[in-house]
Amino acid sequence: MNDIRTVAVIGTGVIGAGWAARCLAYGLDVVAWDPGDGWQQRLRTAVENAWPALVRLGLYKGASIDRLRFAESVEEACSDADFVQEAAPERIELKTALHAQMDTATRPHVPIASSTSGLLPSEFQADCSNPQRILVGHPFNPVYLLPLVEVLGGEKTGAQALDEAVAFYESIGMYPLRVRSEIPGFLSDRLQEALWREVLHLVNDGVATTEELDAAIAYGPGLRWSIWGTCLIFHLAGGEGGMRHMLDHFDPTQFPWTKLDPPPITEALVERMAKGCEAQTGGRSIKELERLRDDCLIAVMQALRAYRVGAGEVLQKNAERRTLQREYQRWTANIEVPTPLALYDCHVRPEWIDYNGHMTESEYLAAFGGATDALFRYIGIDEDYRAAGQSFYTVESHLNFLREARAGDALRFTTQVLAVDDKRLHFFHQVLRGEELLATTEQMLLHVDAGTARACTMQPHIRQALDAIAAAHGTMPTPPQVGHQMSLVS
Repeated sequence: MNDIRTVAVIGTGVIGAGWAARCLAYGLDVVAWDPGDGWQQRLRTAVENAWPALVRLGLYKGASIDRLRFAESVEEACSDADFVQEAAPERIELKTALHAQMDTATRPHVPIASSTSGLLPSEFQADCSNPQRILVGHPFNPVYLLPLVEVLGGEKTGAQALDEAVAFYESIGMYPLRVRSEIPGFLSDRLQEALWREVLHLVNDGVATTEELDAAIAYGPGLRWSIWGTCLIFHLAGGEGGMRHMLDHFDPTQFPWTKLDPPPITEALVERMAKGCEAQTGGRSIKELERLRDDCLIAVMQALRAYRVGAGEVLQKNAERRTLQREYQRWTANIEVPTPLALYDCHVRPEWIDYNGHMTESEYLAAFGGATDALFRYIGIDEDYRAAGQSFYTVESHLNFLREARAGDALRFTTQVLAVDDKRLHFFHQVLRGEELLATTEQMLLHVDAGTARACTMQPHIRQALDAIAAAHGTMPTPPQVGHQMSLVS
């Protein structure tokens, strides 16, 4: 919908503010209205609070909070709008009256979408003169981040309005899900409500606490649901037999665990479920889907790890335990220094891969960081040394990429110390797959007092270790990449 430039947002609570932020981030003008007192400042504050997240996702050309305007009435907000998104409270009498008002104020061809969570469009379009453009566009909070929007029409909604709404939602980065039937609660809320009802039963019966029930989702099925939802995940649970095997062995009528009554598992239902899941696979085998599922789960958990939330916190704790358990080599004065050092190895993780199927530049540097950490531990710089307030800081890096690395590749790293003085360390890493050289990095590090943020002389035992390594590595040839300058002239 390239002709949509201005969106009217009617109702500016949590959902309406989310719509405003999303539309502004996609370079649109937003005209908002709300009947409450002080709504203008609350809306601006909500949009400003959402904006850093939208910046991280990436803004479209022309995106600006300054394109948000406040209207004095519904009529003013809707008069020049190319699309209207209503987000008023869930009361049918209010929705009906408000849609009649918006319908009168808006040009006849402009779609009017309601953010209702479950009210039916046939009801609130009843008093409209142009009911063919009245529809539901039900989002999920936070609207400015979550892409799902359920789209459905009422008895009088025209196909053109639905198509235009779908195209518009796609243009602002959403996943419009067409709901086939005008059913109360639509699709997603009905699924959420079923789970919510069971939660209330379990708490009411004293079976579990709210924290335990949240953990039961966050650390298990919730992670899987973020990839495919329920049906295809259970299709995989059936193994090579897929959904047919799943329903044959886990007929919910045989496991009356919940307060919800399941439908009879008839041959017709089994066939409908199985065919639906088989179509979803896109011709991929169960094993292919299992590998894809595993890669996606790792990516989700790795993303959560940075924030130490849910399964991400478990992953971080495991990583910390592995670090403590890893047997790092240590330099001592009575051992011969290897030339070069071989202190670190790892495998390429799925989340390190870019859209070309190769390991990204940033992840090469992160992996080289693992080799640097191993060098630090080899010479005696560990948690205790850093806790005392001193460490090395990288001040310059030169990377060279020679071959591509792919997910699962086993990488090994070698290190050559080129030079050292009281405050500086100059070294060279290589990363290899077998005997094949993939990439190199030349780095200069500065020894720093963290308290003053200034360079300082390293501790004697660190200097002693580095001097011994530099002396041993002085017999090695200087790698051709060292000191290399970038130029188009050979």
